Amino acid sequence: MNDDVPEISEEEAALHARVKLLRQEHAELDASIEALSAAAVPDQLMIARMKRKKLSIKDEIVKIEDRILPDIIA
Repeated sequence: MNDDVPEISEEEAALHARVKLLRQEHAELDASIEALSAAAVPDQLMIARMKRKKLSIKDEIVKIEDRILPDIIA
């Protein structure tokens, strides 16, 4: 029994797993955007859609992280 390690709830563990998955998806989108941008004739519409998706993922990550570590003013 280790008293100095805080226990995390099942919900918090699920949130951490979700953040990890979203970060991976965010990184994959970033790599895809880079690859499309490097093409001879980049598909600007596809790049714009991917950037919007990437931004929405980032927003979701921030929301989940706020739930995990709420901003408590002491």
